Amino acid sequence: MSQQQRTIKCDTTLSGVGLHTGNKVTMTFKPAPVNHGYAFVRVDLEGSPVIEANADYVVNTQRGTNLERNGVSINTSEHVLAAIVALEIDNIIIEIDAPEPPIMDGSSRHFTAALEKAGVVEQEAEREEYIVNEIISYKDEETGSEIILMPNDQYQVTTMVDFGTKVLGTQNATLNNLSDFKTEIAAARTFSFLHELEMLLDNNLIKGGDLNNAIVYVDKELSAETMTKLKKAFHKKDLSVKPNGILDNLTLRWANEAARHKLLDVIGDLALVGMRIRGKVIANKPGHLINTVFAKKLRKKIKHDKRNNVPQYDLNQPPLMDIDKIMSILPHRPPFLLIDRIIELSDKHVVGMKNVTMNEPYFEGHFPGAPVMPGVLQVESMAQCGGILVLSTVPDPENYLTYFMKMDNVKFKQKVLPGDTLIFKSELISPIRRGICHMQSYGYANGKLVVEAELMAKIIKKDQA
Repeated sequence: MSQQQRTIKCDTTLSGVGLHTGNKVTMTFKPAPVNHGYAFVRVDLEGSPVIEANADYVVNTQRGTNLERNGVSINTSEHVLAAIVALEIDNIIIEIDAPEPPIMDGSSRHFTAALEKAGVVEQEAEREEYIVNEIISYKDEETGSEIILMPNDQYQVTTMVDFGTKVLGTQNATLNNLSDFKTEIAAARTFSFLHELEMLLDNNLIKGGDLNNAIVYVDKELSAETMTKLKKAFHKKDLSVKPNGILDNLTLRWANEAARHKLLDVIGDLALVGMRIRGKVIANKPGHLINTVFAKKLRKKIKHDKRNNVPQYDLNQPPLMDIDKIMSILPHRPPFLLIDRIIELSDKHVVGMKNVTMNEPYFEGHFPGAPVMPGVLQVESMAQCGGILVLSTVPDPENYLTYFMKMDNVKFKQKVLPGDTLIFKSELISPIRRGICHMQSYGYANGKLVVEAELMAKIIKKDQA
């Protein structure tokens, strides 16, 4: 059952300090239009550059999941993204005046509360969801970390944590429904082992840390020298180790808080896939590295499946538009009218068909004795489908002309020969604005993908052309 996309009702702002910089950070969540997805905006930099929440932009995972695009960074993005996913928000703008979000208490609790305060509203577009229909897995043989994604009727996550230390032991956590995130997972705080904390302090990399935003597991003998460093870093006169092996002035919210936080991280990192997931995630010894490697793998698979998922249509059924109806909308005429039928049309997609025959005039010279449909004309056919999509938004399409603006990522996969039936499917990448149509297009023949391209075209009134 399809669901509508969602964004927040209004702006909401919170402030704090960055964990590693110690600098004050102000972050504002803002509503975003349909099909926008998640994007950070660095308002402290000239031009307010945008960094989308995209696994392809992950540059390192040493102290969180860090994104970079065109030299602009966003660090430790996972806690914010986890809260957004948990509230089932599809489109949001995250304005921030620093390279990293505020650490708050080391969990997602404050981000969840801010988003709930803003409220969530449905939008006039259906949510795209990746429905898992086979087991997908990735294992790091060196560390033993593994993530498995399997079919399930909803998004669920289970994490199993084992760092090989007595102080933490083996922990598990499960989230059966995103609606339980607020009460079961959101407040789980980040944690560190003493040996890791020492390294961070020695390298001056945890300026915003205090005992209220990180659990410290003492996994080694606490020397007097280390105790002095910790007192100075945390501005405390006295520190000690509790019987459960954690540094004092902090009480665990759950006995398995570490496993719950790892589950939080998995949700935040898999947000970088860029699409809702319907399936069950089982993560054994997860960490930001394996989480984001898996996110990249899954993102690539989704793109591959989408490209190669050949749509099935009953060509014996009457078309939505025949050639006469097409000519009443498109300005093109033979021999340059390259669409014979329109099979489907909505406000965001179009499906068209072309029968390729030996009578096509270009076969005379392309090529004698070995006729092949020119790739440029395959792209033109897809563009004409897009023309139907954009011209259907105006009441008088006969008064408009369509012009190409650009084409990107054009790929030709198979030859198109006389006798082939081409099916073209084009979907909007962004809503049509000012007569500009930006779409992803695919062409299929004989049960295979033959051509794909990202296209942009614009319609202009004939008297203004």
